[in-house]
Amino acid sequence: MQLSKREHWKPKPQQTSKMDRLKDKFREKSSALRTELRSLIKEHGDKTVGDVKLGQVFGGMRGVKSMIWETSNLDAMEGIRFRGYTIPELREKLPKFQGGKEPQPEGLFWLMLVDEIPTQEDVEWLSDEWERRSEIPDHTFSVLNTLSADTHPMTQFSIAIASLQSNSVFARRYASGMSKLDYWDATYEDAMNLIACLPRIAAYIYRRTYHKGEHIEPDHSLDWAGNYAHMLGCSDQEDFKKLMRLYLTIHADHEGGNASAHTVHLVGSTLSDAYLSFASGMNSLAGPLHGLANQEVIKWVFEMLDSLGTETPSKEQIAQYVNDTLAAGKVIPGYGHAVLRQPDPRFTAQRIFAEEYIPDSNLVQTIWKIFDVVPPILQGLGKVKNPWPNVDAHSGAILCHYGLTEYSYYTVLFGVSRALGVLAALCWSRALGFPLERPKSVTSEWIKEFIKSNS
Repeated sequence: MQLSKREHWKPKPQQTSKMDRLKDKFREKSSALRTELRSLIKEHGDKTVGDVKLGQVFGGMRGVKSMIWETSNLDAMEGIRFRGYTIPELREKLPKFQGGKEPQPEGLFWLMLVDEIPTQEDVEWLSDEWERRSEIPDHTFSVLNTLSADTHPMTQFSIAIASLQSNSVFARRYASGMSKLDYWDATYEDAMNLIACLPRIAAYIYRRTYHKGEHIEPDHSLDWAGNYAHMLGCSDQEDFKKLMRLYLTIHADHEGGNASAHTVHLVGSTLSDAYLSFASGMNSLAGPLHGLANQEVIKWVFEMLDSLGTETPSKEQIAQYVNDTLAAGKVIPGYGHAVLRQPDPRFTAQRIFAEEYIPDSNLVQTIWKIFDVVPPILQGLGKVKNPWPNVDAHSGAILCHYGLTEYSYYTVLFGVSRALGVLAALCWSRALGFPLERPKSVTSEWIKEFIKSNS
């Protein structure tokens, strides 16, 4: 008897722990909110949330409120809040690794998923759980090794993530006729397994691309971010691990409207599993107008230093170079944001870290001088809504200090972190039963007729 296509494809099953405290808590929280939202939509579903302007139709739907994103919210003046907590509050309240100062990303994932600050015991459990799930299939390494070493790291990252899809719990259970009420459960398993694997994959890409394939084996005594830092092999290991804990926390989410988060949400709404959805999001993050912008900042800074012929430029020299850049019709990378109208709190968090650990770095001091110089110049143009630095304005300088100078890799770091927010949100989308996303499009001719009939 000939098997159907669906029957031919049988991903291997994955073992799960007998007791999962995080999953049990998520089941309780999501079930309650699902019931509440269904009642709310039934009673108030016909109410108008806001009017869409014609400029928004043509302008990339900027500012249109059209999706639910439970894990974080972005305010133009206050910046990002994760479940209501600011970045300074997270640095204070989230558990730390072995008494350190920087929060562990595991704690933020717990918070985003179940809206509770975890205990130290909770974070240690989650760190151990991710370590248990972190085995990479041989075929993923084989796929990467077939690629040229000069393939862009984000291309390698996306391909590696897609190669893991053969282990998808959701895909296997969906093919077997899973109930809709269990979609979240299988998605949770995929999210946990994928997050667990990302540091090893990302570090493998870094070492094969920039260090002749001289790989560093994981250290299972470390936490998720610390182990990633260890496998990258950068200098001043202890402080670099602290940086990675902060970096992977502050880059984890930025509400659902940004390109990569929205891509994961959109692809996930088709019931693609977490692997395919996240790989799609990483392809979006690799765009120069989104995540790839972080490499443009440090590239611009290096070009400025080369042009000026010094590693310690004065503010006057920087101001002249900035003006020359603007006169050439170019932007200043790292300044401005689609939503924010104040300095990005993620920039401030990195500055605080640099002030404590590397205040004497010439490159870091240059970043601070740029911060003093650029906003007044942009404000003087009279047409810049946000002259302030965003998250990308500082990260490259700190990474370079610790030896991670290969800025074409920076977006992979961003992607490892962003997995925490978008996959937590994907679990919520499945738990709340969100439908296929399908906005209505119109033609330009329709627009012209609309304007004519409403004149």
